[in-house]
Amino acid sequence: MFMFQRLLEGPGVRLCRLALTPAILALAILALPLGLSVSGTRAEEAHALAMHGKPTLPADFTHMPYANPDAPKGGRLTWGILGTFDSLNPFIVKGLAVQPIRAYVVESLLARGQDEPFTLYGLLARTVETDDERSYVTFHLDPRARFSDGKQVAAEDVLFSWQLLRDHGRPNLRQYYAKVAKAEAPDPLTVRFDLTGANDRELPLILGLMPILPKHAVDVASFEETTLTGPIASGPYRVTAVKPGASVTLTRNPDYWGRDLPVNRGLFNFDEIRLDYYREANGQFEAFKRGLYDFRVENEPLRWHDGYDFPAAKTGEVIRDTFKPGTPWPSEFLVFNTRRPVFADIRVRQALTLLFDFELVNRNYFFSLYSRAGGYFAGSELSAYARPADARERKLLKPFGAQIPADIMDGSYRLPVTDGSGRDRTTLRAALKLLSDAGYDLEGTVLRNRSTKVPFTFEMLVTTRDQERIALAFQRDLKRAGIDVSVRAVDPVQFDQRRLAYEFDMIQNRWDQSLSPGNEQYFYWGSAAADNPGTRNYMGAKDPAVDAMIKALLEARDHTDFASAVRALDRALMAGFYTIPLFNVSEQWIARWNRIERPQATALSGYLPETWWAKGQPQASPAK
Repeated sequence: MFMFQRLLEGPGVRLCRLALTPAILALAILALPLGLSVSGTRAEEAHALAMHGKPTLPADFTHMPYANPDAPKGGRLTWGILGTFDSLNPFIVKGLAVQPIRAYVVESLLARGQDEPFTLYGLLARTVETDDERSYVTFHLDPRARFSDGKQVAAEDVLFSWQLLRDHGRPNLRQYYAKVAKAEAPDPLTVRFDLTGANDRELPLILGLMPILPKHAVDVASFEETTLTGPIASGPYRVTAVKPGASVTLTRNPDYWGRDLPVNRGLFNFDEIRLDYYREANGQFEAFKRGLYDFRVENEPLRWHDGYDFPAAKTGEVIRDTFKPGTPWPSEFLVFNTRRPVFADIRVRQALTLLFDFELVNRNYFFSLYSRAGGYFAGSELSAYARPADARERKLLKPFGAQIPADIMDGSYRLPVTDGSGRDRTTLRAALKLLSDAGYDLEGTVLRNRSTKVPFTFEMLVTTRDQERIALAFQRDLKRAGIDVSVRAVDPVQFDQRRLAYEFDMIQNRWDQSLSPGNEQYFYWGSAAADNPGTRNYMGAKDPAVDAMIKALLEARDHTDFASAVRALDRALMAGFYTIPLFNVSEQWIARWNRIERPQATALSGYLPETWWAKGQPQASPAK
């Protein structure tokens, strides 16, 4: 209270000290110039916060460049989702949640600008403040913000959400929010987080993306249990119908408080969004062909190449769009579960990497549509593959030099290239040499452990037709080395359950990366995540070099140092041979019925269903 009294008693202020009641103080604080911090210093770009550099859009921007501000409202968008659900709470480990709840029903303090690597603009919070050290972050809530039940979003809801998710949320949320040293509400519409000692320059943005839940409508005691009751939240949609395991209907809230915000203009245009779930991939595609849902993201090259020959696609009723996002290319991998003894030796993982015949698979299954890189940030400046380490990278990796091969450091390492015959002898000989060094001998047609004579065998878990085709091709490759592999196909629900519990030997997985990787990297491959069910560290990586590089990228102050730290992380991951790179996806393939329209502009991140609208709806009034 004292600091506010001093601020209000400065030059030009004529308030009697004795008259500074809490109510008057709150009103006076709201009247302060936007961007003025409680310490009296002016925060930079108070309308937005960028991880590095400055936000692209000025404080008076009217809409996002990838949205059509005049998009008509109305109609319905139907999604077709592979899998099932048993919960409407996406913030806990338990259950299979309806993920779009997070984007369409529950809001955060700030909203991501999809045309920039990592910049957040005001949403529930009208302004944001932090210092150069990022030792604190303060959010000033928009006094207009309301939950769907009409109650104002207040500072106590923000503090409640932080504590709730820190103590009861998913592992990544607990990890992020536990870094906060102190949280307080100086007034009913202001929240300040003290980040002293966190040494994490991304943390103010992570807190800006924190989902905000109403204190008055959440039962803490039952929060970690699955529920099919729609949450009360502040977002543009409300849950209005649920058919357990089959569908969820979201209806646009006519009283949505934020519909006229610049960050939302041209978004959330459908009156209704229906999420229909399908248990099997082929049935899901057949439903799309019949027009039972409006769009699909195609992930199978074979289907994209020759599967869209049905009548509606030929007549133009179904439109196929290809987007080239500016983010790192999504990459598919075969993932070794290094928790399993069979994959504990890195030489075994190197050998199996040699045995995968990418050239054969790409030509026969993918029409040579794919390429592949050895790292995890392909197609961007953040990739270390085929690129020599700079001085900054070498300095960061120096304490771990013994475990980073020289060819990965100097950029000469390349993934194996076969003759594409499926019978490449050169790679087979090199693989058998590595396996012999690891204690395995080929006896006749069976590879056995030299000491125990136990055959080398493992299981590949798959859930889609495309995954099964790749697994069966790899099975044939491995048989030449005497390795017995079983391929087990399960439905998407069982696959997700086993993947989250790390109950597999090998799976196929995809990690999507942004141009601003940050705290989620701990969730992907940090040591602390390896034995914590529900993370995405499926390989079980526990590497001090990986942990140190993630720490370095979070502490980087400028883009140059940041990019070097990410490339150093890429090298540490490549050196661990935790996965077999399968292919990189440089494009997004989207098929949609022509009753759905989209803006001409495309965001840096690619396609965005929240910017689409229904054809034939009355045009909205032009945005000012």
